[in-house]
Amino acid sequence: MKYVVGARGSQLSVAQTNWVISELKKANPDSEFEIKTITTKGDTDARPLFTIDQKGIFEKEVDKAVSQNEIDFAVHSLKDVPSQIDERLTLACIPKREVVNDVFISTDNSTLDTIKSGSVIGTSSLRRAVQISRIRSDVKVKPIRGNIETRIRKVNGENYDAVVLAQAGISRLGLDVKYSQLPIDDFSPSPGQGAIAIVARIDDSQTISMLKLIEDSNSRFEIEAERALSDFVDSGCRFPVGAYAKSNGSEITLDVKAFSVDGKKSLHVKKSGDKTNPEFIGKSAGEELREQGINDLALNWREKVEEWNNL
Repeated sequence: MKYVVGARGSQLSVAQTNWVISELKKANPDSEFEIKTITTKGDTDARPLFTIDQKGIFEKEVDKAVSQNEIDFAVHSLKDVPSQIDERLTLACIPKREVVNDVFISTDNSTLDTIKSGSVIGTSSLRRAVQISRIRSDVKVKPIRGNIETRIRKVNGENYDAVVLAQAGISRLGLDVKYSQLPIDDFSPSPGQGAIAIVARIDDSQTISMLKLIEDSNSRFEIEAERALSDFVDSGCRFPVGAYAKSNGSEITLDVKAFSVDGKKSLHVKKSGDKTNPEFIGKSAGEELREQGINDLALNWREKVEEWNNL
């Protein structure tokens, strides 16, 4: 059986897709796979990610090809997949998740703690921007765009002295770059960070069954808890909510952090429960965040985004 696999044309997306194919070949040695790269809106929009409101900018065109039978399934970074996808599609498989930490890369190998005052640090994430400012209020945070390799190349001491990005992407690309890992306590990850999502047609039982052979159940439970939380508070790309769920035996613990526009105020919620009911845990965490005043933290974010984009 030959399958056509859809992916964005970025090096990370192709690397993730090749990893998925290698895992699938171990489970299905007689199957063949062909990658079809598809350009998405997120690939062609040059604005900093902070300014883009539309969800699904890195997956919509690829998933459309799945729903129209042009490809058999699509491989995505899970954090790029919105909670609501085409009703003809399903999140068929979540393989074992990569490390969820963010990392710090600088021109002189300094760390976030030791980099000189006034340094310019790039990030494509509002969440990271606030968390950087909370720890180092004396540095300047600027939006940075481009794939992982491009962002690392921009750290040259001219426009950027350092960059913060996800460790998972560096690992999947096999990049030889020196970095310092940032602790999750200080840099709560984006919901779904480090995970891969494989989308297939909901009525294609044969493909779904094949994909399920590389499913990781704990990763699925963790992701569903995080996505339920994200869906409840509608964090999207514009409001910095960090969430990390971790399985431990029959339980799962969801740790959530949200920040005010200046980073001075924060909310912290931790919920544990039966890991087979992750959506309840995510929703419960969201309800507690609302009770603690998360809607008040959301005020003035649009103005802050515009300010950052003018840096």
